[in-house]
Amino acid sequence: MICYGESVLDLVDELVDAYAEVFSAPPWNEDAETIRRFGPRLRADSRRHGFRTALAQSEAGVDGFATAWLTPPGLPTGRAYGQVAAQLGPARVRRLLTGALEVDELAVRPFARGRGTGRALLAEITADAPDGRAWLLTSRIATDTVATYRRLGWHEVAPLPGAPERTAVVVFLAPHHPGAAGL
Repeated sequence: MICYGESVLDLVDELVDAYAEVFSAPPWNEDAETIRRFGPRLRADSRRHGFRTALAQSEAGVDGFATAWLTPPGLPTGRAYGQVAAQLGPARVRRLLTGALEVDELAVRPFARGRGTGRALLAEITADAPDGRAWLLTSRIATDTVATYRRLGWHEVAPLPGAPERTAVVVFLAPHHPGAAGL
């Protein structure tokens, strides 16, 4: 199920619970304060242009979710965006990311893994990405997550020559992103 804009806020407590279960565990190891800030961040993000949430639900509640929005011109400051800008450079950020659907969070509870839940959430959240243009970033230390995106056909964007070779994040383009052909 896809929720657009602020309609997801009815489920914010369940999403925070799922977020806490997924991201407090290794390799993420997010602390209580970071987890607490997810609820307010989700409320703010729900007002972003093109915001949507894909949900996987069962009798147990929210099994997993994904959030995304359209990337505005010029990356925001904060979080890992500085690393993305340093790796790609301004021209590639404009060409590959601006106006594309940015998948911000993908969280699948441990009991729902290994059943295609993450794959289904990614497919659903990116189904109407403009011209197939979707992207995401993940932590380099999340080796299983990086391997999953590769296995699902997402394309890793190599850093520009002279850019930091090994930053903490990996940027991926969706399987049908037209910019992936030039990578």
